[in-house]
Amino acid sequence: MAERRLHGLQRVLGVNALFSTAYGNVGSSIYYALGLVASYALGLTPVVFVISGLIFFLTASTYAEATAMFPEAGGSSSFARRAFNEFWSFFAAWGQMLTYTITIAISAFFVPHYVGGLFWEPLRSSPADIVGGIVVVAALAAVNIVGVKESAGVNVTLALLDFATQLLLVVIGAVLVLSPETLVGNVDLGVAPSWKDFLVAIPVGMIAYTGIETISNMAEEAKDEKRTIPKAINRVVGAVFVIYAALPAVALSALPVTQGADGSYQTLLGVGEEKGGFAGDPILGVVEQMHLGPLQGAAEVYVGLLAATILVIATNAGIIGVSRLVYSMGIHRQMPDRLRRLHPTFDTPWVGILVFGGIACLAMTTGQAAFLGNMYAFGAMLSFTMAHLAVIRLRIARPDAERPYRGPMNVRLRGVDVPVFAVIGALATSLAFVVITSIYSAVAIAGIGWLAVGCVFYPWYRRRQGLGLTETVRVAVPRPVVEHEAEYESVLVALDPRRYSPGAVATAVKLAARRRRGIHVLVPIVVPASSPIDATMPEQEARAQAIVEQARIQGGRRVTGRWEKVRAGQTGRLIVEEARLLRARAIVMPLPPRQAGSLFGRTLETVLEERPCRVIVQTDPAAARQRVAAGAGVGVRA
Repeated sequence: MAERRLHGLQRVLGVNALFSTAYGNVGSSIYYALGLVASYALGLTPVVFVISGLIFFLTASTYAEATAMFPEAGGSSSFARRAFNEFWSFFAAWGQMLTYTITIAISAFFVPHYVGGLFWEPLRSSPADIVGGIVVVAALAAVNIVGVKESAGVNVTLALLDFATQLLLVVIGAVLVLSPETLVGNVDLGVAPSWKDFLVAIPVGMIAYTGIETISNMAEEAKDEKRTIPKAINRVVGAVFVIYAALPAVALSALPVTQGADGSYQTLLGVGEEKGGFAGDPILGVVEQMHLGPLQGAAEVYVGLLAATILVIATNAGIIGVSRLVYSMGIHRQMPDRLRRLHPTFDTPWVGILVFGGIACLAMTTGQAAFLGNMYAFGAMLSFTMAHLAVIRLRIARPDAERPYRGPMNVRLRGVDVPVFAVIGALATSLAFVVITSIYSAVAIAGIGWLAVGCVFYPWYRRRQGLGLTETVRVAVPRPVVEHEAEYESVLVALDPRRYSPGAVATAVKLAARRRRGIHVLVPIVVPASSPIDATMPEQEARAQAIVEQARIQGGRRVTGRWEKVRAGQTGRLIVEEARLLRARAIVMPLPPRQAGSLFGRTLETVLEERPCRVIVQTDPAAARQRVAAGAGVGVRA
C-alpha cells in the first residue's frame, strides 16, 4: 500500500533531522558571538552566556508548547495568528523574514574567511569572500530545491560531528587551560566589566541562541510532529547550554582579561585581528592557546574546517526556514502566491528559496558583518517576544485546547493557568530588543525601516486581494485522499475465526509501520443462542488462538490479540466497541464471502455504518479470485 500524496510539504523529518538543522543555526553563533560578548562582558562572559541560556530555555519552552499545538510552518507568525489576528501574524512573520535572510548572509559570508585562513589567504578579503559566500548560498539553494530530506540527512552527520568536537574542546580545555583562579581574577565588579557593559552584554549574548524558529518552520515536514518537535527542541536546548556554559570559561582561562597601559581592560577574545586579537575567530584563538605540541597544527586546521562546516549548516538552516516561512505566508495571503509555489517535481518552495537566497546574497555585498549580526538579533528578539505573548494569550483565550506539550513553571491565577516561563521570557526578550535598538542607531533605522516597509506592503496587498487586515484566509491547497496512510497510531484487525487473512495483517503492519505503534487483533467467536455466552468451545477457541498467534508471527512483537465470544448478529458492534476502547485510528477487516442480496456481510455493514474511525477492507489474492469467479471482485476502503 503506497502512501499517496498530492502537492504539499512532505512529512519526512524525524527528531535527528530537526535537531541537526536547528543546532546548525544555534550552534554556529558561538564562532562569532563569543568574541562579541567578550568585548563587553570581559571576565563575566561565561555568566552572560548562562543568563542568556536561561532566557533561551524559556523561549524554547514557548516554542515547544505552541508548535506542538499547531504543527505548521510559520513559527511565531503561526502562534500570533491563533492568539491574535492576521495582522499580528504578518508582523511577526516579517520580523522572522529579516532574521532568516540575515542568517543566510552572515553565515555564508564567514565560510570563505575560515577556509581562506587555512588554505588560500585571498578568500579572507573582498571581493573573494563575497563571491565565495554567494557560491555557498547558490549551492545550498540547489540542494534544498531538490529536496529537504537530502540536505537534512547531511545535516545530521555534520551537526553531531560539530557538537562532539565542541564538547571535546571543552574537555581538553578543562584539562589543559581551565583555571578557576584566572576566572575569578578576570572579574572586577563594576570596573571590568562596568555594570553598563555587563547589562548590554546580556541581550548581545542572546545572538548566540537565535535559531529555534527553524524547527517551528519545519513543523509541516516533521514525522509524528506532536512528539518529535518538543523532543528536538529539548535536545537543542540541552546541547547548546552545555557548550555555551563551558566553552566561554575555557576561553577566558586561555585568553584572560588584561589591563592596558591606558588603564582599560580587554581580552584578546574581543579584540580585532588588526590588533592581534581573535574577535573574528575566537574559537581558533582558544585552540592556539592550548599548546597541543605535534597536534597543534592539525587541531587548528580541524577547527577551521569545523567552523566553516557548521556555518554551512547555519546557512542551510536559514534557507530552509525562510522558504518554509514564505510558503506559510503565501498560503495565508500575506505574500504573493507565486513566492510559495512548489516545484512540480520536488514539492519544495523553489521560488521563495531563489528570491530570498538572492536577497541574502545582496546583503552580503555590504561586507558589514557586525551590522548584519545586530540586525539578526533585532529580528530574532521581535519574533521571540511575539511567540511568548501568543502563548500567554492562548492560555487565556483557549484554556481547554489540547496541548501535547506544556511548558514548565505554571501558576493557577483566577482560573487561568499562567505560563510563568512565557511571562518571564517575554519580559527578557522585549528588554533585549529595546537595548539593541537603543544602542545601535543604524540597527534601529534599518530594522524599523524594514518593519515600516512591511506595514505598508501588507495593507496594499490585502486590499488588492479584497481582504481585510485581520481576517484569516487560507489558500485552498489540494489535499491527498489519504494524507497519512502509513501513520496511524493504533490499528485494530478483525479476523474471521474460520480463516486467516495474511493480507489484512500485512495491511495493518504497513499502516502502523512509520510510528511503530500497536496492532491489536480481535477474533470473534459466535456462540449459538442455545448455549450460554461463556460456554466452552474448545475447537473454536483453539482455532481463534491459532489465528492470533499467526498474526503475532507475521507482524512481530508489537502485535497483541485475543478472541472474544459474541452472540450471532453482534459481531459488528463488538468490533466497533473494541475500536473505541482502544482508540484505534483504523480498522482493518478482510472482505467476507459474498452473501445473497449483499456485497458485504452483515458484520462489515454494521462496522461501516457505526465506524468510529477509518475502515479498510482488505481482499486477499486467493479470496479475490474466488469472488471474481462469483462475479464480485471488490476491495473497499472507507
